[in-house]
Amino acid sequence: MDNIPTIKPGIVAVSRDCFPAELSKTRRQKVAEACWKTGLELVEIDTIVENESQAELALAELSEREVNALVVFLGNFGPETPETRLAQEFDGPVMFAAAAEERGDNLIQGRGDAFCGMLNASYNLGLRKQRPFIPAYPVGQPEEVAAMIADFLPVARIWIGMKNLKIFSFGPRPQDFLACNAPIKPLYDLGIEVMENSELDLYDLYRSAEGNAAIPAIAREMADELGAGNHYPKLLNKLAQFEVALTEFMDDQLGMSSFGIFANKCWPSFEKYFGFVPCYVNSRLATRGMPVACEVDIYGALSEYMAACASLLPPTLLDINNNVPPDMSEGRLQGYKLTDLFMGFHCGNTPASCMLNHDMKYQLIMHRLMEPGKDADITRGTLEGRLRPGEVTLFRLQSTAETSLRSYIAQGEILDLDPRSFGGIGVFAIAEMGRFYRHVLIEKRFPHHGAVAFAHVGKALFNALRMLGVDEIDFNQPAGMFYPTENPF
Repeated sequence: MDNIPTIKPGIVAVSRDCFPAELSKTRRQKVAEACWKTGLELVEIDTIVENESQAELALAELSEREVNALVVFLGNFGPETPETRLAQEFDGPVMFAAAAEERGDNLIQGRGDAFCGMLNASYNLGLRKQRPFIPAYPVGQPEEVAAMIADFLPVARIWIGMKNLKIFSFGPRPQDFLACNAPIKPLYDLGIEVMENSELDLYDLYRSAEGNAAIPAIAREMADELGAGNHYPKLLNKLAQFEVALTEFMDDQLGMSSFGIFANKCWPSFEKYFGFVPCYVNSRLATRGMPVACEVDIYGALSEYMAACASLLPPTLLDINNNVPPDMSEGRLQGYKLTDLFMGFHCGNTPASCMLNHDMKYQLIMHRLMEPGKDADITRGTLEGRLRPGEVTLFRLQSTAETSLRSYIAQGEILDLDPRSFGGIGVFAIAEMGRFYRHVLIEKRFPHHGAVAFAHVGKALFNALRMLGVDEIDFNQPAGMFYPTENPF
Protein backbone atom coordinates (compact mmCIF):
# COMPACT_ATOMS: atom_id res chain seq x y z
CA MET A 1 0.00 0.00 0.00
CA ASP A 2 1.45 3.33 -1.10
CA ASN A 3 -0.48 5.62 1.26
CA ILE A 4 0.84 4.24 4.56
CA PRO A 5 3.91 5.54 6.46
CA THR A 6 7.16 3.57 6.44
CA ILE A 7 8.70 3.41 9.90
CA LYS A 8 12.42 3.72 10.54
CA PRO A 9 12.92 3.25 14.29
CA GLY A 10 16.00 4.40 16.15
CA ILE A 11 17.17 3.79 19.72
CA VAL A 12 18.90 6.31 21.98
CA ALA A 13 20.37 5.08 25.25
CA VAL A 14 20.33 7.48 28.19
CA SER A 15 22.48 7.42 31.31
CA ARG A 16 22.43 9.28 34.62
CA ASP A 17 25.82 10.86 35.24
CA CYS A 18 26.37 9.02 38.53
CA PHE A 19 25.96 5.65 36.76
CA PRO A 20 28.42 4.18 34.24
CA ALA A 21 27.49 5.25 30.69
CA GLU A 22 29.10 2.05 29.42
CA LEU A 23 26.29 0.09 31.09
CA SER A 24 23.70 1.90 28.96
CA LYS A 25 25.78 1.50 25.81
CA THR A 26 26.28 -2.25 26.29
CA ARG A 27 22.62 -2.82 27.07
CA ARG A 28 21.56 -0.75 24.03
CA GLN A 29 23.77 -2.86 21.78
CA LYS A 30 22.21 -6.05 23.11
CA VAL A 31 18.70 -4.71 22.40
CA ALA A 32 19.71 -3.80 18.85
CA GLU A 33 21.18 -7.28 18.32
CA ALA A 34 17.95 -8.86 19.63
CA CYS A 35 15.96 -6.75 17.15
CA TRP A 36 18.19 -7.65 14.22
CA LYS A 37 17.81 -11.35 15.01
CA THR A 38 14.05 -11.03 14.48
CA GLY A 39 14.50 -9.07 11.25
CA LEU A 40 13.57 -5.74 12.83
CA GLU A 41 15.91 -3.05 11.48
CA LEU A 42 16.74 -0.72 14.36
CA VAL A 43 19.06 2.27 13.98
CA GLU A 44 21.52 2.58 16.86
CA ILE A 45 22.31 6.18 17.75
CA ASP A 46 25.89 6.46 19.01
CA THR A 47 25.36 9.38 21.38
CA ILE A 48 24.67 8.38 24.98
CA VAL A 49 22.48 11.09 26.51
CA GLU A 50 23.56 12.23 29.98
CA ASN A 51 22.83 15.97 29.61
CA GLU A 52 20.93 18.40 27.40
CA SER A 53 23.90 19.07 25.11
CA GLN A 54 24.08 15.36 24.35
CA ALA A 55 20.30 15.34 23.80
CA GLU A 56 20.88 17.95 21.07
CA LEU A 57 23.62 15.79 19.53
CA ALA A 58 21.31 12.75 19.58
CA LEU A 59 18.55 14.76 17.88
CA ALA A 60 20.97 15.80 15.14
CA GLU A 61 22.05 12.19 14.66
CA LEU A 62 18.43 11.01 14.55
CA SER A 63 17.70 13.58 11.84
CA GLU A 64 20.80 12.66 9.86
CA ARG A 65 19.92 8.96 10.00
CA GLU A 66 16.30 9.79 8.95
CA VAL A 67 14.80 8.09 12.00
CA ASN A 68 11.07 8.83 12.34
CA ALA A 69 10.19 6.76 15.45
CA LEU A 70 12.28 7.09 18.61
CA VAL A 71 12.95 4.53 21.33
CA VAL A 72 14.34 6.18 24.47
CA PHE A 73 16.10 3.39 26.33
CA LEU A 74 17.00 3.69 30.00
CA GLY A 75 20.08 1.51 30.18
CA ASN A 76 20.40 2.71 33.75
CA PHE A 77 18.47 5.15 35.98
CA GLY A 78 18.59 7.83 33.28
CA PRO A 79 18.63 11.64 33.47
CA GLU A 80 15.00 12.68 33.72
CA THR A 81 15.33 16.19 32.23
CA PRO A 82 17.57 15.44 29.21
CA GLU A 83 15.69 12.25 28.31
CA THR A 84 12.29 13.92 28.44
CA ARG A 85 13.55 17.01 26.58
CA LEU A 86 14.79 14.58 23.92
CA ALA A 87 11.29 13.11 23.65
CA GLN A 88 9.70 16.57 23.61
CA GLU A 89 11.91 17.89 20.81
CA PHE A 90 11.79 14.79 18.60
CA ASP A 91 9.38 15.29 15.71
CA GLY A 92 7.68 11.90 15.76
CA PRO A 93 6.29 9.14 17.97
CA VAL A 94 8.35 8.20 21.02
CA MET A 95 8.56 5.05 23.11
CA PHE A 96 10.16 4.65 26.54
CA ALA A 97 11.56 1.35 27.82
CA ALA A 98 14.09 0.34 30.44
CA ALA A 99 16.69 -2.33 31.01
CA ALA A 100 16.11 -5.08 33.55
CA GLU A 101 18.95 -6.28 35.79
CA GLU A 102 20.56 -9.36 34.26
CA ARG A 103 22.30 -11.38 37.00
CA GLY A 104 22.20 -11.73 40.74
CA ASP A 105 26.01 -11.73 40.98
CA ASN A 106 26.33 -8.29 39.34
CA LEU A 107 24.19 -6.02 41.51
CA ILE A 108 26.89 -3.71 42.84
CA GLN A 109 28.87 -2.25 39.93
CA GLY A 110 26.43 -3.61 37.33
CA ARG A 111 23.12 -2.51 38.82
CA GLY A 112 21.37 0.11 36.69
CA ASP A 113 18.19 0.95 38.65
CA ALA A 114 16.25 1.63 35.42
CA PHE A 115 13.16 0.20 37.12
CA CYS A 116 13.30 3.22 39.43
CA GLY A 117 14.34 5.58 36.64
CA MET A 118 11.16 4.91 34.68
CA LEU A 119 9.16 6.42 37.53
CA ASN A 120 11.10 9.67 37.35
CA ALA A 121 10.85 9.69 33.56
CA SER A 122 7.08 9.24 33.76
CA TYR A 123 6.68 12.11 36.21
CA ASN A 124 8.78 14.46 34.08
CA LEU A 125 6.94 13.44 30.90
CA GLY A 126 3.71 14.41 32.65
CA LEU A 127 5.10 17.84 33.51
CA ARG A 128 5.84 18.35 29.83
CA LYS A 129 2.40 17.03 28.75
CA GLN A 130 4.04 14.29 26.69
CA ARG A 131 2.20 11.05 25.86
CA PRO A 132 4.81 8.53 24.66
CA PHE A 133 4.18 4.83 24.13
CA ILE A 134 5.04 3.04 27.37
CA PRO A 135 4.58 -0.75 27.15
CA ALA A 136 2.40 -2.59 29.64
CA TYR A 137 5.54 -3.68 31.55
CA PRO A 138 8.31 -1.47 30.18
CA VAL A 139 11.31 -3.09 31.89
CA GLY A 140 12.91 -6.12 30.29
CA GLN A 141 15.83 -8.16 29.03
CA PRO A 142 17.06 -7.43 25.48
CA GLU A 143 14.71 -9.92 23.80
CA GLU A 144 11.77 -8.55 25.78
CA VAL A 145 12.61 -4.94 24.87
CA ALA A 146 12.91 -6.02 21.22
CA ALA A 147 9.36 -7.42 21.43
CA MET A 148 8.18 -4.10 22.90
CA ILE A 149 9.75 -2.25 19.96
CA ALA A 150 7.96 -4.59 17.55
CA ASP A 151 4.68 -3.63 19.27
CA PHE A 152 5.63 0.04 18.87
CA LEU A 153 5.94 -0.09 15.08
CA PRO A 154 2.19 -0.27 14.20
CA VAL A 155 1.50 2.37 16.86
CA ALA A 156 4.12 4.61 15.23
CA ARG A 157 2.55 4.02 11.79
CA ILE A 158 -0.85 5.13 13.08
CA TRP A 159 0.63 8.18 14.84
CA ILE A 160 2.68 9.35 11.84
CA GLY A 161 -0.16 8.62 9.43
CA MET A 162 -2.63 10.71 11.40
CA LYS A 163 -0.25 13.60 12.02
CA ASN A 164 0.39 13.86 8.27
CA LEU A 165 -3.11 13.13 6.99
CA LYS A 166 -5.57 15.17 4.97
CA ILE A 167 -9.19 14.03 4.67
CA PHE A 168 -11.01 15.12 1.52
CA SER A 169 -14.79 15.13 1.62
CA PHE A 170 -17.30 15.71 -1.16
CA GLY A 171 -20.87 16.68 -0.42
CA PRO A 172 -23.05 16.80 2.69
CA ARG A 173 -24.33 13.68 4.40
CA PRO A 174 -27.42 12.13 2.77
CA GLN A 175 -30.80 12.93 4.33
CA ASP A 176 -31.46 10.94 7.52
CA PHE A 177 -27.78 10.07 7.87
CA LEU A 178 -27.13 12.40 10.77
CA ALA A 179 -25.21 9.56 12.42
CA CYS A 180 -22.42 10.10 9.89
CA ASN A 181 -22.22 13.81 10.75
CA ALA A 182 -19.86 14.75 13.58
CA PRO A 183 -17.89 17.90 14.45
CA ILE A 184 -14.48 18.10 12.77
CA LYS A 185 -12.80 20.26 15.41
CA PRO A 186 -11.30 17.19 17.19
CA LEU A 187 -9.61 16.19 13.91
CA TYR A 188 -7.63 19.42 13.94
CA ASP A 189 -6.75 18.75 17.57
CA LEU A 190 -5.20 15.47 16.39
CA GLY A 191 -3.17 17.27 13.72
CA ILE A 192 -5.35 16.11 10.80
CA GLU A 193 -6.25 18.44 7.94
CA VAL A 194 -9.75 18.45 6.42
CA MET A 195 -10.73 19.79 3.00
CA GLU A 196 -14.48 19.87 2.40
CA ASN A 197 -15.83 20.13 -1.14
CA SER A 198 -19.22 20.00 -2.87
CA GLU A 199 -20.73 17.29 -5.05
CA LEU A 200 -20.50 19.77 -7.92
CA ASP A 201 -16.73 19.93 -7.39
CA LEU A 202 -16.60 16.16 -7.66
CA TYR A 203 -18.64 16.11 -10.84
CA ASP A 204 -16.40 18.80 -12.34
CA LEU A 205 -13.29 16.74 -11.49
CA TYR A 206 -14.84 13.68 -13.11
CA ARG A 207 -15.73 15.51 -16.32
CA SER A 208 -12.29 17.12 -16.47
CA ALA A 209 -10.66 13.67 -16.34
CA GLU A 210 -12.36 12.56 -19.57
CA GLY A 211 -9.78 11.43 -22.13
CA ASN A 212 -6.99 11.13 -19.52
CA ALA A 213 -4.19 8.95 -20.91
CA ALA A 214 -4.20 6.74 -17.78
CA ILE A 215 -7.81 5.56 -18.23
CA PRO A 216 -7.27 2.62 -20.65
CA ALA A 217 -4.57 1.05 -18.47
CA ILE A 218 -6.69 1.37 -15.32
CA ALA A 219 -9.68 -0.15 -17.13
CA ARG A 220 -7.50 -3.12 -18.12
CA GLU A 221 -6.38 -3.49 -14.48
CA MET A 222 -10.02 -3.58 -13.46
CA ALA A 223 -10.85 -6.21 -16.06
CA ASP A 224 -7.95 -8.38 -14.87
CA GLU A 225 -9.00 -8.06 -11.22
CA LEU A 226 -12.66 -8.83 -11.92
CA GLY A 227 -11.98 -11.78 -14.22
CA ALA A 228 -15.15 -13.79 -14.72
CA GLY A 229 -16.98 -11.33 -12.45
CA ASN A 230 -16.68 -8.57 -15.03
CA HIS A 231 -20.38 -8.44 -15.93
CA TYR A 232 -20.33 -4.84 -17.20
CA PRO A 233 -17.17 -4.45 -19.32
CA LYS A 234 -18.46 -1.30 -21.04
CA LEU A 235 -18.74 0.41 -17.64
CA LEU A 236 -15.03 0.10 -16.81
CA ASN A 237 -13.88 3.20 -18.69
CA LYS A 238 -16.30 5.36 -16.69
CA LEU A 239 -15.10 3.81 -13.42
CA ALA A 240 -11.46 4.25 -14.46
CA GLN A 241 -12.16 7.91 -15.26
CA PHE A 242 -13.60 8.37 -11.76
CA GLU A 243 -10.56 6.70 -10.19
CA VAL A 244 -8.21 8.99 -12.14
CA ALA A 245 -10.23 12.02 -11.06
CA LEU A 246 -9.92 11.14 -7.36
CA THR A 247 -6.26 10.14 -7.34
CA GLU A 248 -5.07 13.11 -9.39
CA PHE A 249 -7.11 15.46 -7.22
CA MET A 250 -5.45 14.03 -4.11
CA ASP A 251 -1.98 14.37 -5.61
CA ASP A 252 -2.70 18.00 -6.51
CA GLN A 253 -4.27 18.95 -3.18
CA LEU A 254 -2.16 17.14 -0.55
CA GLY A 255 -0.13 20.28 -0.01
CA MET A 256 1.87 20.02 3.21
CA SER A 257 0.31 16.66 4.09
CA SER A 258 1.80 13.29 3.11
CA PHE A 259 -1.24 11.02 3.06
CA GLY A 260 -4.83 11.39 1.94
CA ILE A 261 -8.19 9.65 2.29
CA PHE A 262 -11.75 10.42 1.19
CA ALA A 263 -15.28 10.62 2.56
CA ASN A 264 -17.64 11.05 -0.39
CA LYS A 265 -21.32 11.37 -0.98
CA CYS A 266 -22.40 8.40 -3.08
CA TRP A 267 -26.22 8.66 -3.29
CA PRO A 268 -28.94 9.59 -4.20
CA SER A 269 -28.01 12.30 -6.73
CA PHE A 270 -24.60 10.82 -7.58
CA GLU A 271 -25.98 8.05 -9.82
CA LYS A 272 -28.14 10.40 -11.93
CA TYR A 273 -25.15 12.49 -12.99
CA PHE A 274 -22.24 10.04 -13.02
CA GLY A 275 -24.22 7.08 -14.37
CA PHE A 276 -22.84 4.47 -11.93
CA VAL A 277 -22.22 3.79 -8.24
CA PRO A 278 -18.65 4.43 -7.01
CA CYS A 279 -18.37 1.34 -4.79
CA TYR A 280 -15.87 -0.65 -6.89
CA VAL A 281 -13.54 2.33 -7.25
CA ASN A 282 -13.74 2.85 -3.49
CA SER A 283 -12.70 -0.77 -2.99
CA ARG A 284 -9.68 -0.38 -5.27
CA LEU A 285 -8.44 2.74 -3.48
CA ALA A 286 -8.82 1.02 -0.10
CA THR A 287 -6.47 -1.67 -1.41
CA ARG A 288 -3.84 1.06 -1.77
CA GLY A 289 -4.34 2.27 1.80
CA MET A 290 -6.52 5.15 0.58
CA PRO A 291 -10.00 4.34 1.91
CA VAL A 292 -13.03 6.17 0.54
CA ALA A 293 -15.79 6.17 3.13
CA CYS A 294 -19.38 6.01 1.97
CA GLU A 295 -21.98 8.65 2.80
CA VAL A 296 -19.43 11.34 3.68
CA ASP A 297 -18.48 9.47 6.84
CA ILE A 298 -15.33 11.42 7.73
CA TYR A 299 -14.68 9.56 10.99
CA GLY A 300 -15.38 6.27 9.22
CA ALA A 301 -12.67 7.06 6.67
CA LEU A 302 -10.25 7.94 9.47
CA SER A 303 -11.09 4.72 11.33
CA GLU A 304 -10.45 2.70 8.15
CA TYR A 305 -7.10 4.43 7.69
CA MET A 306 -6.04 3.71 11.26
CA ALA A 307 -7.01 0.06 10.76
CA ALA A 308 -4.89 -0.08 7.60
CA CYS A 309 -1.89 1.49 9.38
CA ALA A 310 -2.23 -1.02 12.22
CA SER A 311 -2.61 -4.13 10.04
CA LEU A 312 -0.80 -3.21 6.79
CA LEU A 313 -3.82 -4.81 5.10
CA PRO A 314 -6.66 -3.27 3.08
CA PRO A 315 -9.56 -2.21 5.34
CA THR A 316 -13.26 -1.81 4.73
CA LEU A 317 -16.20 0.11 6.16
CA LEU A 318 -19.35 -1.90 6.86
CA ASP A 319 -22.79 -1.41 8.33
CA ILE A 320 -23.24 -3.31 11.59
CA ASN A 321 -26.24 -4.47 9.73
CA ASN A 322 -28.53 -7.33 10.72
CA ASN A 323 -28.85 -10.27 13.05
CA VAL A 324 -28.31 -13.84 11.90
CA PRO A 325 -31.57 -15.85 11.70
CA PRO A 326 -31.65 -18.87 14.01
CA ASP A 327 -32.19 -21.36 11.17
CA MET A 328 -28.94 -20.25 9.46
CA SER A 329 -26.78 -20.86 12.50
CA GLU A 330 -28.38 -24.01 13.88
CA GLY A 331 -25.62 -26.44 14.79
CA ARG A 332 -22.93 -24.09 13.43
CA LEU A 333 -22.36 -21.58 16.22
CA GLN A 334 -18.78 -22.81 16.72
CA GLY A 335 -18.78 -22.01 20.43
CA TYR A 336 -20.64 -18.69 20.12
CA LYS A 337 -24.12 -17.68 21.24
CA LEU A 338 -26.58 -16.52 18.59
CA THR A 339 -26.40 -12.99 20.05
CA ASP A 340 -22.63 -13.00 19.43
CA LEU A 341 -23.32 -13.04 15.69
CA PHE A 342 -24.30 -10.31 13.25
CA MET A 343 -23.87 -9.57 9.56
CA GLY A 344 -21.47 -6.87 8.39
CA PHE A 345 -22.63 -5.46 5.06
CA HIS A 346 -22.13 -2.67 2.60
CA CYS A 347 -23.08 -2.06 -0.99
CA GLY A 348 -19.80 -3.11 -2.56
CA ASN A 349 -16.81 -1.15 -1.26
CA THR A 350 -14.77 -4.05 0.20
CA PRO A 351 -11.51 -4.85 -1.63
CA ALA A 352 -11.45 -8.00 -3.73
CA SER A 353 -8.56 -9.40 -1.68
CA CYS A 354 -10.84 -9.45 1.39
CA MET A 355 -13.48 -11.65 -0.26
CA LEU A 356 -13.85 -15.33 -1.02
CA ASN A 357 -15.48 -14.43 -4.33
CA HIS A 358 -16.36 -11.18 -6.04
CA ASP A 359 -18.53 -9.97 -8.91
CA MET A 360 -19.39 -6.56 -10.26
CA LYS A 361 -23.13 -6.13 -9.82
CA TYR A 362 -25.72 -3.42 -9.35
CA GLN A 363 -26.78 -1.99 -6.01
CA LEU A 364 -30.10 -3.60 -5.20
CA ILE A 365 -31.34 -1.05 -2.64
CA MET A 366 -30.55 1.92 -4.88
CA HIS A 367 -32.06 0.11 -7.86
CA ARG A 368 -35.34 -0.17 -5.96
CA LEU A 369 -35.21 3.58 -5.31
CA MET A 370 -33.91 4.91 -8.63
CA GLU A 371 -34.78 2.37 -11.32
CA PRO A 372 -37.86 0.45 -10.15
CA GLY A 373 -39.07 -2.03 -12.73
CA LYS A 374 -36.17 -1.29 -15.11
CA ASP A 375 -32.94 -3.02 -16.03
CA ALA A 376 -30.05 -1.79 -13.92
CA ASP A 377 -28.12 1.06 -15.50
CA ILE A 378 -27.07 3.94 -13.25
CA THR A 379 -26.92 1.68 -10.17
CA ARG A 380 -24.22 -0.60 -11.60
CA GLY A 381 -20.69 -0.66 -10.17
CA THR A 382 -20.69 -2.51 -6.85
CA LEU A 383 -18.18 -5.20 -5.93
CA GLU A 384 -20.19 -7.92 -4.22
CA GLY A 385 -19.22 -11.17 -2.59
CA ARG A 386 -18.81 -13.10 0.62
CA LEU A 387 -16.19 -11.77 3.03
CA ARG A 388 -13.19 -13.97 3.67
CA PRO A 389 -13.37 -16.00 6.92
CA GLY A 390 -10.71 -15.23 9.50
CA GLU A 391 -9.64 -12.74 12.15
CA VAL A 392 -11.15 -9.26 12.22
CA THR A 393 -11.08 -6.17 14.41
CA LEU A 394 -14.17 -3.95 14.47
CA PHE A 395 -13.12 -0.39 15.28
CA ARG A 396 -14.27 3.20 15.27
CA LEU A 397 -12.98 6.58 16.44
CA GLN A 398 -15.81 9.12 16.71
CA SER A 399 -16.49 12.63 17.92
CA THR A 400 -19.53 13.29 20.05
CA ALA A 401 -21.77 16.26 19.34
CA GLU A 402 -19.93 17.97 22.22
CA THR A 403 -16.58 17.48 20.37
CA SER A 404 -15.05 14.88 22.69
CA LEU A 405 -13.46 11.80 21.16
CA ARG A 406 -14.49 8.25 22.02
CA SER A 407 -13.70 4.90 20.47
CA TYR A 408 -14.41 1.19 20.54
CA ILE A 409 -12.37 -1.87 19.62
CA ALA A 410 -13.73 -5.41 19.37
CA GLN A 411 -11.78 -8.39 18.08
CA GLY A 412 -13.51 -11.41 16.61
CA GLU A 413 -13.78 -13.37 13.40
CA ILE A 414 -15.76 -13.81 10.21
CA LEU A 415 -17.28 -17.27 10.24
CA ASP A 416 -17.20 -19.71 7.35
CA LEU A 417 -20.97 -19.37 7.06
CA ASP A 418 -22.84 -18.36 3.90
CA PRO A 419 -24.75 -15.11 4.60
CA ARG A 420 -27.20 -15.92 1.76
CA SER A 421 -27.65 -12.25 0.91
CA PHE A 422 -26.36 -9.50 -1.37
CA GLY A 423 -23.63 -6.87 -1.25
CA GLY A 424 -20.23 -7.26 0.33
CA ILE A 425 -21.28 -9.26 3.34
CA GLY A 426 -20.14 -11.73 5.98
CA VAL A 427 -21.22 -13.33 9.24
CA PHE A 428 -19.24 -11.82 12.11
CA ALA A 429 -18.75 -13.43 15.51
CA ILE A 430 -17.64 -11.27 18.43
CA ALA A 431 -17.80 -12.63 21.97
CA GLU A 432 -20.59 -10.98 23.99
CA MET A 433 -21.61 -8.88 20.97
CA GLY A 434 -25.19 -8.57 22.22
CA ARG A 435 -24.12 -6.79 25.39
CA PHE A 436 -21.51 -4.73 23.53
CA TYR A 437 -24.16 -3.70 20.98
CA ARG A 438 -26.51 -2.49 23.73
CA HIS A 439 -24.13 -0.92 26.26
CA VAL A 440 -21.51 0.58 23.92
CA LEU A 441 -22.82 0.99 20.37
CA ILE A 442 -26.36 2.05 21.32
CA GLU A 443 -25.68 3.55 24.75
CA LYS A 444 -22.86 5.77 23.48
CA ARG A 445 -24.61 6.61 20.20
CA PHE A 446 -22.03 5.28 17.79
CA PRO A 447 -22.99 5.32 14.07
CA HIS A 448 -23.95 2.19 12.17
CA HIS A 449 -20.66 2.20 10.23
CA GLY A 450 -17.71 0.28 11.63
CA ALA A 451 -14.21 0.06 10.21
CA VAL A 452 -12.92 -3.48 9.76
CA ALA A 453 -9.31 -4.62 9.87
CA PHE A 454 -8.80 -8.15 8.58
CA ALA A 455 -6.49 -9.06 11.47
CA HIS A 456 -6.42 -8.78 15.26
CA VAL A 457 -4.91 -5.33 15.80
CA GLY A 458 -6.74 -4.20 18.93
CA LYS A 459 -3.52 -3.91 20.92
CA ALA A 460 -1.92 -1.48 18.45
CA LEU A 461 -5.10 0.58 18.05
CA PHE A 462 -5.55 0.84 21.81
CA ASN A 463 -1.97 1.96 22.36
CA ALA A 464 -2.16 4.49 19.52
CA LEU A 465 -5.41 5.97 20.84
CA ARG A 466 -3.84 6.40 24.27
CA MET A 467 -0.82 8.17 22.75
CA LEU A 468 -3.17 10.46 20.82
CA GLY A 469 -5.02 11.45 23.97
CA VAL A 470 -8.20 9.41 23.45
CA ASP A 471 -9.03 8.02 26.89
CA GLU A 472 -12.58 6.73 26.34
CA ILE A 473 -11.93 3.38 24.63
CA ASP A 474 -14.60 0.69 24.96
CA PHE A 475 -14.28 -3.01 24.18
CA ASN A 476 -16.51 -6.07 24.22
CA GLN A 477 -16.36 -6.95 27.90
CA PRO A 478 -16.40 -10.65 28.82
CA ALA A 479 -19.31 -12.29 30.64
CA GLY A 480 -19.35 -11.32 34.31
CA MET A 481 -17.65 -7.95 33.69
CA PHE A 482 -20.50 -5.44 33.86
CA TYR A 483 -20.83 -2.27 31.81
CA PRO A 484 -21.66 0.84 33.90
CA THR A 485 -25.18 0.92 32.40
CA GLU A 486 -25.81 -2.84 32.60
CA ASN A 487 -28.55 -4.07 34.91
CA PRO A 488 -26.89 -6.53 37.33
CA PHE A 489 -30.19 -8.20 38.34
